[in-house]
Amino acid sequence: MSDTVTSMATEQTVSVRTVDERVRGYDAAVCGAELHRWIRELYPICRSITGDGLRTTLRWIQQHVPLQIREVASGTPVFDWTVPDEWNIADAYIKNGAGERVVDFRRCNLHVVSYSVPVHRKMTRAELAEHVFTLPEHPDWIPYRATYCQPTWGFCLSQRQWDALPEGTYEVCIQSRLEPGCLSYGELYLPGRQGEEVLISTHACHPSMCNDNLSGVVVSTMLARAMARVERRYGYRFLFVPGTFGSITWLARNEDRVGRIRHGLVLACLGDAGPMRYKRSRRGRAEIDRVAEAILAEGGRSAQIRDFEPFGDDERQYCSPGFNLPVGTLSRSPYGTFPECHSSADDPDFVRPEALADSLLTCLRIIQFLERNEVWINTQPKCEPQLGRRGLFEPAWAADAARVRMAIQWVLNLSDGQHDLLDIRERSGLDAHLLFEAVDALRAVGLLAEPPVSISHPALTSGCE
Repeated sequence: MSDTVTSMATEQTVSVRTVDERVRGYDAAVCGAELHRWIRELYPICRSITGDGLRTTLRWIQQHVPLQIREVASGTPVFDWTVPDEWNIADAYIKNGAGERVVDFRRCNLHVVSYSVPVHRKMTRAELAEHVFTLPEHPDWIPYRATYCQPTWGFCLSQRQWDALPEGTYEVCIQSRLEPGCLSYGELYLPGRQGEEVLISTHACHPSMCNDNLSGVVVSTMLARAMARVERRYGYRFLFVPGTFGSITWLARNEDRVGRIRHGLVLACLGDAGPMRYKRSRRGRAEIDRVAEAILAEGGRSAQIRDFEPFGDDERQYCSPGFNLPVGTLSRSPYGTFPECHSSADDPDFVRPEALADSLLTCLRIIQFLERNEVWINTQPKCEPQLGRRGLFEPAWAADAARVRMAIQWVLNLSDGQHDLLDIRERSGLDAHLLFEAVDALRAVGLLAEPPVSISHPALTSGCE
């Protein structure tokens, strides 16, 4: 195991200075195992959009990164919404006539519809049926349901459980509290050399679901820990929010700072066996869109790119027309595209260590490109400089000398103060790591320089793409 990965996965104090070192030293087996272990730790917690389960999850994240937990009082107006009352649950069950728990919240917290109001009464099976949800097409799975906007209650059962309950009288009990309290979310800001920021957001509000919830939480946590230990060009703001309510609340409380967000990613559904998928921001050709597409295209991956649509995760809020932030979404199988979604089948066995590790590495490589996507000036622009006497015509130090030499030629030709590395990547078709090697080699022999302040790439100064 390399020192770089030891630091990243087990939090030992090892100095790692750059994102480049993180990527070069990445050990997928070590990181994947750690990410999957974290999911198993978080899996039993009954989370919702407010309450003790969400706070417990945020405090768990605090064990790994210096997260700030923010709390916003119930009833607070946030644009067209209002912060809801806080919901907590102690116990719930359905008992048969013999007093036996035939449905038990303590065995599976998905059995209770999230945000159910308290109830304790006896009723017939027919009366109970009006409050029961199943998945007939998957008779062994328990569905996940929530009722945030209506004061009602319900139970979720597998179809087999429901079919096995005979006619009779049942005792129904939900020991919950729905009362004024707080909406909680987690925020971590890591400053960089520049005032501009990269926003990383994930939802942390679903009970006992691993792909559509916990995969984003653990990948974001390890990514935050990695970025805390490197030199940063940009500032990085990590948000762990309850879905929809949390992102709307954060935006309402931070309108004065959203103009600093240069790039953004929503991370969700990152642990299943599907290929990497990227959903573009509303802008469509923002720098984050182009970088993510470039990284996902490398290495012969079967990645998929989707255009923006106003459905899905919290990108809906960040990309709403009043903000139109350059925020895309990175996932494997997005919400609603895999049958296990929002059910008990989205369990620790459904998510895979190797998929989690690949998702984290993809995030690191996207960030690496964002950090390195700068404009350069060729210091010998009149004809080609003599590469041989500088050891660059046949770079013996390079693993792929022929392609590195090609990258050197491309970087030299387009380093005119008007093209950044992303432009060169798109023109040349070369993988990003080859361009990084070329830049490092050319800078080392004085053939590349930073542009004068008066010369800059328009896309890097305008604030919009």
